[in-house]
Amino acid sequence: MSASFSFSFSGDDIEDEGDQNPTAPNVSIPAPQPSASAFPVQGRPLLAATRHKLQHMLSQLPSKVAYGILDIDLDGRGTIQLPRRELWDVRVQLMAEDDGSDTEPGLGNHDVKTGVYEGGFKSWESSVDLVKVLSLSKDFLGDMNLAPRVIELGCGTALPSLALFQWSLILRGHDDKCGLSLVLADYNPTVLQLVTLPNFILCWALHQRAESKILADAFSSEGELDLTPEVLKGFEDFLSDRRISLSFFSGAWSTEFVDLVSSDKTSTPGNGSKRHTIILGAETIYSPFALSAFTQTIFSLMEQEREQGNTAEALVGAKKLYFGVGGSLDDFVAGARELGANVEELREETEGVRRGVVRCKLT
Repeated sequence: MSASFSFSFSGDDIEDEGDQNPTAPNVSIPAPQPSASAFPVQGRPLLAATRHKLQHMLSQLPSKVAYGILDIDLDGRGTIQLPRRELWDVRVQLMAEDDGSDTEPGLGNHDVKTGVYEGGFKSWESSVDLVKVLSLSKDFLGDMNLAPRVIELGCGTALPSLALFQWSLILRGHDDKCGLSLVLADYNPTVLQLVTLPNFILCWALHQRAESKILADAFSSEGELDLTPEVLKGFEDFLSDRRISLSFFSGAWSTEFVDLVSSDKTSTPGNGSKRHTIILGAETIYSPFALSAFTQTIFSLMEQEREQGNTAEALVGAKKLYFGVGGSLDDFVAGARELGANVEELREETEGVRRGVVRCKLT
């Protein structure tokens, strides 16, 4: 039987005090039933690792998306503004597409439902912690002799990857020959389609709107972006011109998942450049099962990178203890060190629920 966890850390989602669109329509959502899921249920295997083509995902987007802006204070070193599709807008889309099945997992009362929904519609505190840590070393994005590859596991709203994407638009020029690879992975394919990809489109569109009349016209004063064919083509063309690849993977962490990610040809560095891979994970170790699968996955990915002559590291943000569930950051650190990795603590939050960010490298 799948277990349901409701952590109640600090509300349903990270709130932004400066949200441009704080008032959402009054949408009535039916309460989820215990067996509600478009995903595996009792007695069935976990979702198999699957690659999703960008072109197909773009074709499945709604005609417009509503968004808010999350302001992140980078510990006194400025701020970064990251767009996120509004959760109520996801609900509205799902209701419009309702075929009579039960409510989509993740839009009800549970933070996590093991093997069904792994929390991807919500933004978690540790993802903001990762953004703050990444801001200290973002200058690597400006090295034109390096082909950065970012793999975010359990990405959900993908705040850390969005931050790196936004910084890269400033730090990497039009003549970049090495390219930038962003690999977004979440257990649920619906999360990738409904929030991850729209967030990247929003991030690009907001950054480029001053240079494009098509984009300027696509934004409304109500905090919505029209996803016209011209806008979506502009997004694809921009990625191609800047040699930025977006790859999407869903399914459970497994050997098959690692092999599928490693075989992704779109992330092959160009111009004979060296590749540096950063694996990101926020709130991915909330249970012993998740901790074990996540640890095995990042070690396998780092080992494959080393075998190919590339450098790799993992940045993991998590709570010190997930009460009543069993996972903890300390358990991850201990397990990684037992496997021979060098683990360094980069950040610690002591106010409220204790959290931390660590860097893990193979020795």
